Amino acid sequence: MSYNVFANTQSMPYEDWLDCRRQGIGGSDAAVVCGVSRYKSPVELWMEKTGQLPTQEAGEAAYWGNQLEALVRAEFTKRTGIEVEHRMELLRSGEYPFMQANLDGICLHPDFGPCIFEAKTASAFKVSEWENDIPDEYLLQVQHYMAVTGYQGTYIAALIGGNTFRWKFIERDDELIATMIQLEERFWQHVQNKTPPVLDGSDSAARFLAEQFPNSAPNSRIELPNRAEQLIQQYDTACQQIRDLTEQKQQAENQLKQMLGKHEAGTAGEHIVTWKNVVQERLDSKTLKAEHPALYKKYANKTSYRRFAIKSL
Repeated sequence: MSYNVFANTQSMPYEDWLDCRRQGIGGSDAAVVCGVSRYKSPVELWMEKTGQLPTQEAGEAAYWGNQLEALVRAEFTKRTGIEVEHRMELLRSGEYPFMQANLDGICLHPDFGPCIFEAKTASAFKVSEWENDIPDEYLLQVQHYMAVTGYQGTYIAALIGGNTFRWKFIERDDELIATMIQLEERFWQHVQNKTPPVLDGSDSAARFLAEQFPNSAPNSRIELPNRAEQLIQQYDTACQQIRDLTEQKQQAENQLKQMLGKHEAGTAGEHIVTWKNVVQERLDSKTLKAEHPALYKKYANKTSYRRFAIKSL
């Protein structure tokens, strides 16, 4: 697969780099598009690509990951003897121009030839994710990079918790890449057409709907598509499950409180259960409104939102 250098990122301002990222699907976007990201939903990514979300500064994790990249690269070379050529370029696929890759480096494999190098840093709490394999989002990221470049393998190295180093070699998976390209192509059509992907149950999807349709037209009614009946059944089933689970949770809480009695805390195996007194001060808005209506009116905030409900006709 052929590719070209879309932009040199060596001295590129952060805002310009973000703008370039919005013009295609990058490696870190692949897990989101494929629906396996733990941190972002497809509709949130779609909002980013269509410029509907404000520009955000890089967080602490991203900042330190960038700062420690050279250290991870040097340690990999020290442990393996494999030299890594550092790259600061944004690549774009020739066959699928919406696919982009921002590589950490290029190195040579004795059997596979030119390969990708990817550096990562991770929390100590995630060390188990690196024992036998690599996290799914990183697997999809490097497969995306191999789709763009045509390379047959990737070395990925990670500094975990600041004191544990892991590195692995990942071979190209053409079957996975073919599926990924289909999903990314479909997603990019949504970006180009300005139509959101199928909405999921994420907070970002709910936020998108609230922003797109903030007000309802009074006394208006439409006939919903046939699929609405299936969704209503799904909604009712989920509500019943929530009620059942809430009751189970409350039952366990009540019985634990009974066991504690007048005691503030109790232990059970490796757990500690507490039932403490908490003192709070709350504004009595009802009394304030009755006794000082002018003051209440001055500081009361009027909010508007759309309440969702399903009722039988």
